[in-house]
Amino acid sequence: MNFTHSKALQNRVHQLIPGGCHTYAKGDDQFPYLAPGFIERGQGCHVWDVDGNEFIEYGMGCRAVSLGHAFRPIVDAATEEMQKGANFTRPAVIELQCAEEFLGMIRGAEMCKFSKDGSTATTAALKLSRAATGRDQIALCEDHPFFSIHDWFIGTTGISGGIPQSIQDLSLTFRYNDLDSVKDLFKKHPNQIACLILEPAKYADPEDHFLHRVQELCQQNGTIFILDEMITGFRWSNGGAQETYDIVPDMSTFGKALANGFSLSALAGKRELLEASGIYHDRQRVFALSTTHGAETHAMAAGIATMRYYQNHPVIETLKRQGTRLAKGLHEVISENGVEDYVSIIGKPCNLVFGTKDADGNPSQGFRCLLMQELIKRGVLGPSLVISYSHSDADVDHTIEAFRQALNVYRQALTAGYQQFLVGRESQTVYREFNEPPFRIQPDCLGSEA
Repeated sequence: MNFTHSKALQNRVHQLIPGGCHTYAKGDDQFPYLAPGFIERGQGCHVWDVDGNEFIEYGMGCRAVSLGHAFRPIVDAATEEMQKGANFTRPAVIELQCAEEFLGMIRGAEMCKFSKDGSTATTAALKLSRAATGRDQIALCEDHPFFSIHDWFIGTTGISGGIPQSIQDLSLTFRYNDLDSVKDLFKKHPNQIACLILEPAKYADPEDHFLHRVQELCQQNGTIFILDEMITGFRWSNGGAQETYDIVPDMSTFGKALANGFSLSALAGKRELLEASGIYHDRQRVFALSTTHGAETHAMAAGIATMRYYQNHPVIETLKRQGTRLAKGLHEVISENGVEDYVSIIGKPCNLVFGTKDADGNPSQGFRCLLMQELIKRGVLGPSLVISYSHSDADVDHTIEAFRQALNVYRQALTAGYQQFLVGRESQTVYREFNEPPFRIQPDCLGSEA
């Protein structure tokens, strides 16, 4: 598999864009050296890179593309609306239509506000919570990887450069499915926590009514209860994971799959909270959300089309069925290769990931990188195994066979070391304080663009 064109473009892009892309999770440091650097087009669950290589993709745009790339009903709806204009001086009627469609799907939500990304939505929820409670501190789940690009969250990670310590000190953390860790926060910080935010689930379901018990603690302590449904929304069920787990939060946030990859996010919740950012009340106003491009008409059209497609087609059922089929096949080939102690398939069928360990049983970034490299060689691209509505039986079968062959290399590496098989440097974690060498593109990347 040849990546000549990709490597030439990588040599150029790092001179112009810090990190070489606009999303950390898509950066060169997150993938093997032998990987496509740039995608040219996609169709369904297949993508083609600038060198003409074809891959079955998983991850699907950081879980944003749940139906499939270039999915015709969504593309057609966005294209039709775009012909009428994208952005106006006054609201477009489609903003109302999109809000009606969205609130009709999210049980218990009385008002909503749209934006372009998840970070602005979650941060708006925090501002509204602080205004409603008069408190400054917030609590967030440390087991959930990403809530926002803003200081209140990034200050809790290993890449907190540029964030004042005073901001970092306002963010408290607790563990998922660990009710005692939540109780301890309220005990140590009485009447100080404005809101508590977590994903309804990551890989494990809530145990022993965890979500409901956390909500009860929030109610007892005057704290706003927020569910971040960026990932779980439009994957767990049509109404989000809150529908799956039968819980109604004070506020919740959605994005990613909401518009099948088009830029659209949403903050939803109780009227008494969201209305503070409106104009028909006599309370102190909250500047929660206001973006120039927050209500682009084509994104709204894509959102409406996506939501209607979910309601009229077995999207959730298909994600579960194909994800279950994929997980079953992968467990079988893992067992066949005798690497059950080193490779794991984790998560719900609609949101699968793989775990990797070295010969000593320790989580290993090097072995993770090796497994991704070997899958790429066999036409499978993804830092995860997050499936879409477009993944066919044939796609799943190809993936299982690619895994079987890749695990044969993995098994050998457990004895010889992954360094014997991995080309170039290993991938790195996003939340690291310092970069690891090499600090520039490897010499064999240099050269003229093909």
